[in-house]
Amino acid sequence: MTDLTDLGIVELRDGFAAGDFSAREVATAFSTAVSAGKALNAWIVETPEHALAAADAADADRVAGTLKPLSGVPLGIKDLFCTKGVQTTAASHILDGFVPEYESTITSKLFAAGAGMLGKLNLDQFAMGSSNETSAYGNVVSPWRRAGSDVAMAPGGSSGGSSSAVAARMAPGATGTDTGGSIRQPAAFVGISGIKPTYGRCSRWGVVAFASSLDQAGPMARSVRDCAAFLEQMAGFDPKDSTSLDLPVPKWEAALSGDLRGKRIGVPKEYRVDGMPAAIDALWEQGIAYLRDAGAEIGDVSLPHTKYALPTYYIIAPAEASSNLARYDGVRYGERELPEGANLQEMYAATRAAGFGPEVKRRILIGTYVLSAGYYDAYYTQAQKVRTLIARDFERAWGACDLLLTPTAPSAAFALGEKSDDPLAMYLNDVFTVPSSLAGLPAMSVPGGLDAAGLPLGLQIIGRPLDEQGVLNAGLAIEERAGFTARPGAWW
Repeated sequence: MTDLTDLGIVELRDGFAAGDFSAREVATAFSTAVSAGKALNAWIVETPEHALAAADAADADRVAGTLKPLSGVPLGIKDLFCTKGVQTTAASHILDGFVPEYESTITSKLFAAGAGMLGKLNLDQFAMGSSNETSAYGNVVSPWRRAGSDVAMAPGGSSGGSSSAVAARMAPGATGTDTGGSIRQPAAFVGISGIKPTYGRCSRWGVVAFASSLDQAGPMARSVRDCAAFLEQMAGFDPKDSTSLDLPVPKWEAALSGDLRGKRIGVPKEYRVDGMPAAIDALWEQGIAYLRDAGAEIGDVSLPHTKYALPTYYIIAPAEASSNLARYDGVRYGERELPEGANLQEMYAATRAAGFGPEVKRRILIGTYVLSAGYYDAYYTQAQKVRTLIARDFERAWGACDLLLTPTAPSAAFALGEKSDDPLAMYLNDVFTVPSSLAGLPAMSVPGGLDAAGLPLGLQIIGRPLDEQGVLNAGLAIEERAGFTARPGAWW
């Protein structure tokens, strides 16, 4: 029999329903894999007891004929989602010991659908980072290596624990969050799929906030079909989230099709940036060929304000972070530093100095600056205006095409420590993913192949608002033609 940890979400769901194996066997196999993969540092908290309890319930449901959509499927949960009775830290010391008394809407939906939880996954602190090097609990390590090298590689960020765990077969799927590319970029770095749905498709209630107008949860898994099935259970209206869309959840999995006849694919000329590695350009051309082979028409489009997307994002996101993270003061929960004789303001300062990491402090300072008197109009107001122009670029593009195809990231994965001393170089990792985040559009990364060093490369599909189906279908068309089957070696 195939090793159970080699099976994806849909294969586990269907195999369990058919009686090929028990849910307890699946939960045990993945829990063992989690324990064996500690060298990757992908998990902050392991919860095998939760996975086994859900598995036992699934086995009983199968006997009773009351199977649920994700019965028999254990998942990894990014440690940004509040989980009742299980520590939630956002990978920051300022939330050390915080055990929520409530469940996030998304994890509630997943558990109600029959899924179990293998543990809470590591991430960049408060989802701020592109390499998973800002976590207070240590770097996550990618299961991939450059050919002929033992240098540890970054798994991408901020959802680096999720990407590493799925690629290393420690989980068949994992939740991620995407503010400016934090599902798509790590998915590209480790050769898996991940989709950021339309802003508002998935509830943000119970998800630790970074930038509220940008944050959106989504699935990360080893195939497009897995992402479609996973997303169906994550999405849906939530009255507790004022930004949640009151719309029915489509049957994305059932409607999957790699036949793109009649579809128009736009190739944004502004994404052909100076200094783009030849491997990325070749991947993009190969992606165009895949979609053309699937029946799509290909044409160039223009998104003229793309060049302003990154600076716009790095004004808006830190500004919102500055506001959101003001709640962490050491008074009600989490870390508290109280120097002898300190007054309230000194306690605030000491707590935040000890609890927040350097990258979080950097973004808070940037955000506070651009929101301050005298600079608000010059920076924040202007950034919001440019954000509107970027969204209008996409609206105009939809007159000429149905979907857009771009690379996901400007390079393959880089080594840990390679860019950590240069924040600007790190921020450039989001150059292809940020524009669609600012516009709130659905976007997905799927593996397109390997570079010369044997590292995965991802292709990004961007769709119209609410057209997750179109994005998933184009992703499937690429997946079927790329035939990406490479997996990292179990060096750890």
